[in-house]
Amino acid sequence: MKRYINMYLNIAPKTFNTMKENIKSQDWEQLRIQAHSLKPQADYMDIAKLKKVLGEIENEVQNGAYDSLKNLYDQALDCHVASERLLKLYVEKL
Repeated sequence: MKRYINMYLNIAPKTFNTMKENIKSQDWEQLRIQAHSLKPQADYMDIAKLKKVLGEIENEVQNGAYDSLKNLYDQALDCHVASERLLKLYVEKL
C-alpha cells in the first residue's frame, strides 16, 4: 500500500503541472489525456471527488466547453492538495 501511495504522491504533482501548462497553451486534447490518466489513480486512492472532477474535465473537453476548464482544474488541484496531506500522514504511520 505504501508503494502505491508513494507512486501517486510522485506522479500526481507532475500531472497537475502538465495540466496547468495545457490550459495555458490551450492544448485541450492533452489536458483531457492528462485528466484521464490520473483518474484511475484517484480512484485507487479512493479520492472520489478528484475522480469526479477529472471526469468532468474530460467531458468538457469532449463537448468543446473550454470556458469551465480552468475552474475545474482548480477544483481538482484543491482536492489533490487536501488528499496529499492526508496520504503523506498515512504513509508516515505505515
